[in-house]
Amino acid sequence: MSVVRTDVLVRGARAAGEAVLAVNVVTLEHAEAVVAAAEEAGRPVILQVSENAAAFHGGALAPLAAACRLVAETSSARIALHLDHVTDWALLRQAADCGFSSVMFDAGARPYRDNVRDTGAAADWAHGAGLWIEAELGHVAGKDAPVGSAHAEGVRTDPVEARTYVEATRVDALAVAVGSRHAMRTRSAQLDHDLIARLRNASPVPLVLHGSSGVADDELRSAVRHGITKVNVGTAVGVANTAAVRAILAADPDLQDPRHYLAVARAAMRDAVMALLVALPVGGVRTPQRSTPSPSTISHDPSEEACPA
Repeated sequence: MSVVRTDVLVRGARAAGEAVLAVNVVTLEHAEAVVAAAEEAGRPVILQVSENAAAFHGGALAPLAAACRLVAETSSARIALHLDHVTDWALLRQAADCGFSSVMFDAGARPYRDNVRDTGAAADWAHGAGLWIEAELGHVAGKDAPVGSAHAEGVRTDPVEARTYVEATRVDALAVAVGSRHAMRTRSAQLDHDLIARLRNASPVPLVLHGSSGVADDELRSAVRHGITKVNVGTAVGVANTAAVRAILAADPDLQDPRHYLAVARAAMRDAVMALLVALPVGGVRTPQRSTPSPSTISHDPSEEACPA
């Protein structure tokens, strides 16, 4: 099956009151594990490559992007490719030529006016390149978020500000701060479901939940019922990966062939993703779609910077 556009998956999930799982990928084994889980569950999934993942590969986006694309193209599941948490314009400009149909431009930690200015500029460029773009309002901080971040007590994305922000920036999806945090290793986050519902009613675009690894299954299901359409995970898969490697190396300290421990890690990641896919509800609150052109109708200017090898 050919690779599917992110906006197609998100738009379909939103219309059905469901959510699509988006999983961060760091290695080929990550991509293989995620796609295997999607095939087994019979559910679509989004492979996300972050700016940090590109940095891990020497700053080159093309190798991991190509691996994800090839794994997706040979899968029976519906798979989309997404460039995640981008702050570097040079990397952003490589997205379309590296096979991504969507990007998340990350200006969420900047002052509101700077966020609107920079994200609006990124959205204009992305739409011109045929890309669907996600942005963040109310910085989704790390677990040890300092006082003053969007995850300090009482700090959340405001519905009125969310509508204004979306209209000002022209983004296609909005990541919101509703109680989750990045890099949580325990599933103890308490989401504000009433706020999610108010944000859904205020926002003309789909809502995205970042930091979903720290959210329990029941909380995730409720979040989707209240209006979350894209669910991002990364840490939970990484925890499964490293736990499996630690266990097999502890059991066999002399093991040196990476195929043995990487195979175990890949299976553990597949199981972690499978559990999340099964946890997400099928059917929920149906949300009207906005009548704006899909990014797929906008042509990509081939003169833009190509994806370097």
